[in-house]
Amino acid sequence: MRVKHFGELAGLARTLQTARQEVEAMAARERQRAAHETHERNLFAASVGPVIPLRKPASMPPARARPGAIARQRLLDEARVLQESLSDDFDATWLLETDAELSFRRRGVGADVLRKLRRGVWVTQSQLDLHGLRREAAREKLLAFLRDAGRGGQRCVRIIHGKGNGSPGRESVLKSKVKGWLVQRNDVIAFVQARAADGGHGALLVLLRPGTAA
Repeated sequence: MRVKHFGELAGLARTLQTARQEVEAMAARERQRAAHETHERNLFAASVGPVIPLRKPASMPPARARPGAIARQRLLDEARVLQESLSDDFDATWLLETDAELSFRRRGVGADVLRKLRRGVWVTQSQLDLHGLRREAAREKLLAFLRDAGRGGQRCVRIIHGKGNGSPGRESVLKSKVKGWLVQRNDVIAFVQARAADGGHGALLVLLRPGTAA
């Protein structure tokens, strides 16, 4: 089942990459067409010299058939939806570190990053309090929060999911969900349980990839 979920995520990533490539290719073709038309106009003006407009407008040549409009915004919107689709069924446990806190670091990120994150080397720039929210509301708020944090160039944020003192088994319902959602975000490169002064096991310190705006 874990392999299946990982394969689904890989498929979403490939689809997103294809959509982005299509948009970039269309933009490149449009720039090339505009540059060609500008060059032709400049060449004509240089060859003919100053032109005095006719009193009676010359008949316009028949309009050249233009290619059908391409819904670029639709492609961008679809790509964004693919990027932000977070599965509730994704089991992130097998991707987490095997310590008592079940911290996470993405492949290629050194273990020293987790140690620095725990020690507070990165200043917490903003926080999101999710405890008390239902799952869907919490997921939407988390997505919006991470998107805004990325646009603002923030590196370290705190996510409060609650300690679950009022939940059955005294375990936060959102705790595992939030970890699973964060693991699916490419802009999240690591997270650890917050220090006692920052919320303890009711919160996570999350390190974001620099220069990202999902």
